[in-house]
This record gives sequence, C-alpha cells and structure tokens, in this order.
Amino acid sequence: MKKQYLGLALIVLGALMLILSYVCNLEDYNFYNIGALLVIIGGIVAHIVLTKRS
Repeated sequence: MKKQYLGLALIVLGALMLILSYVCNLEDYNFYNIGALLVIIGGIVAHIVLTKRS
C-alpha cells in the first residue's frame, strides 16, 4: 500500500471499530471508543500531512 493512502486506511479502520462496537454492544467501554476516535483523528492528521508533502 502506498503511504499516500495510510491516512484514509486509518479513518476507515476507526469507523469500522465504531461500527463493531455498536454491533457487539461495546459502546459502554469508553477506552475502546476513545481508541477508535484517536485512530480516526490520527488518520485525518496523517492524510493531511502526507497530502501536503506530495
């Protein structure tokens, strides 16, 4: 996978984590949801940084 798509992959992974937490009744576990949020934010930052460099 190109480095260019790393940010988008992290955003999709975070979204899938949130969907999985809803399906498996994990929405009461804050550490899981905060982890998914941090993955999404990291993906947004990585996407912006890698887009600016290229």
